[in-house]
Amino acid sequence: MFSKASKYGIKALVYIAIQSLEGKRVTIGEISKETDTPEAFTAKILGTLSKNGLVSSFTGPNGGFEISRDKMKSVKMSDIVSVIDGDEIIWQCPLGLTGCNDENPCPVHDQFTVVRTKLTAMLESTTVYSMATELKSNIEILLR
Repeated sequence: MFSKASKYGIKALVYIAIQSLEGKRVTIGEISKETDTPEAFTAKILGTLSKNGLVSSFTGPNGGFEISRDKMKSVKMSDIVSVIDGDEIIWQCPLGLTGCNDENPCPVHDQFTVVRTKLTAMLESTTVYSMATELKSNIEILLR
């Protein structure tokens, strides 16, 4: 359902959060290796997330990425997906029909409204902090 870019962005940000909870700053190379994501694509995604204030980026010998605990608690999955993909995932027709709307619904429009409501609630209620703390004890599920 999510784009590859959003999936990689979520994985990268959660990995950064787990490491940040341990007081570690991580490089793009480490993030890419540990989350099994392409380095150049991951760098582009993290550049977008950093530019939009969702993660902090540092240059130099001790450079890398980190996220503060306060930021982890305020950044939601909806923020990540919105920054990377916009809101199309929520509002586009599930069949990809351009003319689909409330007045001219596609065959699954009404059923997808229920899915859309639940998806929006999940994206809005799930923070980077909650994902990081839940996955910290089972980090293997995030890695590869």
